[in-house]
Amino acid sequence: MKRFSFGAGWSWIWLLLLSVVPTVMPAQSAASSADEKNRIVTFCAYNLRNYLKMPRSVDGIIQETAPKPEKEVTALVEILAAIQPDILGVCEIGDAEDLADLQTRLKARDIDLPHSEMGHGGDPTRRLALLSRFPITSRNSQSDLKYRIGDVILPMQRGILDATVALRPNFEVRFLGVHFKSQREVPGMDQKLMRRNEAHLLRRHIESVLTAEPATRLLAYGDFNESKHEAALVEIEGVPGTDVSMMDIRLRDSRGETWTHFWDAADHYSRLDYCFVNRALQSDIKKPESFVYDPPHFYDASDHRPLVIKIDRGAAPARSRKKTKAEPSQEQR
Repeated sequence: MKRFSFGAGWSWIWLLLLSVVPTVMPAQSAASSADEKNRIVTFCAYNLRNYLKMPRSVDGIIQETAPKPEKEVTALVEILAAIQPDILGVCEIGDAEDLADLQTRLKARDIDLPHSEMGHGGDPTRRLALLSRFPITSRNSQSDLKYRIGDVILPMQRGILDATVALRPNFEVRFLGVHFKSQREVPGMDQKLMRRNEAHLLRRHIESVLTAEPATRLLAYGDFNESKHEAALVEIEGVPGTDVSMMDIRLRDSRGETWTHFWDAADHYSRLDYCFVNRALQSDIKKPESFVYDPPHFYDASDHRPLVIKIDRGAAPARSRKKTKAEPSQEQR
């Protein structure tokens, strides 16, 4: 039997085949990767644990208006530096001075978030804030919301922060930030019922937004101080499948766990922080890339762990592209 071998003729055929097989140039691959990275916006929701001036024990001495301890602030900034948020929604910030302090510290770590909105309610100490590297195009924060339990009229403690951010021309996201009543008991009042009423106020606000503008991309976030199965969160989600419903983006950490809060005194882990999106925004959320951030020493900064949501804002509109010297004209191609 004769052994078959490739001769010179086969070598020429092989070279011809190689010449017609399409190849991806390294520059093209890098450009594609850069474009994909540029499309993704990182949103972080984070309860900062009293980033404000309040009575504290400092070196064993009670001070009436001490700021958040420097050790905790340093740990918190390190966490945010690792996340690199483009938009940051926070709970438990103090006044404008406290917010400016956080902005300055983040900018020193190359996280420039110059645009801001603050929200507040009946609580004179703890506020909500949104920081963004993108412009805020509309503000409608609600600071004077009230509800009734029996004969008592109560304020929504931190109100509803409402700010619309332009992630790109023709791509806006409306952010609703909340921080519901804590789980601490209130004399003569049902703290669960208080949160249920605050949830009703948020649901009413969501429906007013989506009824007026159904195409709005809406993201509600914050510390809801409730477990997933409780009535307050069920009300926020609304009737599934409707134009005004909201979907829970259930995030997990590197171990697949969903808890966001640790109560040290009781060794109790729970999920209290959430992000809800409506149908118009749901398809733009990169769920596999979103997560609960779980650094080993998270408690040095806060008793909450931050939520990280990746939003795909899409490619830049074709009209915004500008021809550069390196890009040949149609005639030169």
